[in-house]
Amino acid sequence: MKQLLSLVLAFVPVMYSANVYGQGNTVGLIAHRGGVVDSTFTENGLPALKEAVRQGYKMVETDMRVTADGVLIANHDADFNRFYGDPRKVTETKWGDARALTSKLDGNHPMLLENVFRFCAEHKIAIMLDNKIAGLDSALFSGLIAMLDRYHLRESAIMIGTDESTEFFTGKVRLSCSRKQLEENMKKPGYRPDHYYLFERPVNLTREDVAWTRKHHIRLVAAINKYHYRKSAEMMADAKKDCERMLAYGVNEFQIDSEFRQFLLK
Repeated sequence: MKQLLSLVLAFVPVMYSANVYGQGNTVGLIAHRGGVVDSTFTENGLPALKEAVRQGYKMVETDMRVTADGVLIANHDADFNRFYGDPRKVTETKWGDARALTSKLDGNHPMLLENVFRFCAEHKIAIMLDNKIAGLDSALFSGLIAMLDRYHLRESAIMIGTDESTEFFTGKVRLSCSRKQLEENMKKPGYRPDHYYLFERPVNLTREDVAWTRKHHIRLVAAINKYHYRKSAEMMADAKKDCERMLAYGVNEFQIDSEFRQFLLK
């Protein structure tokens, strides 16, 4: 019975995401870059998180890094230059100095990862973590797991991992994989579909891939991100086509930049 339940839970992604509707079916949206981000909101900032709540998202993606003194923070870039005008690398900056920085967009200060977790717990939002920490620091990562548990976020959490940390996090947090990686993992002792999810760009996803995830009870998240269209002269049109194609294939969960949300609202 427990095994059957785990298989069922492995393929119910919408319970952790935004209740946004497309083509008559519930579509789950994960707010990329730490909330609703545009030209007025700082990535991984409190105003962006608040806007995500206002718009009804039930999951946000946030990037995690560690400061020079071992503090986990939410920051996408390796440095603080893009939003805070400070070229120092996160790994070379102590938290006391980082917290004093102010965004030129919305007055946001860099956030402790724990404060992101606290916000998510208070607003009943699940978390998608993008691990941008090099290497394997088992003490640091054990602290991260304890933090997820403290805010009751681990069961619904998913992670974009690293090669170095994959073994540590397997079975602790659901990890992103390509189809090739999933097929390799299936051959290993102790494999469970609820340890992983397929995470891909639309350009790499076929209708057969989507059917394959359903057959094997694997969660599927498609990434519709501005970075993928950076070389396109028709970014919005290309993203719209990808969204429509993914919906036609039966994809129902997306990590998405807020600009593209409109293409999944019907």
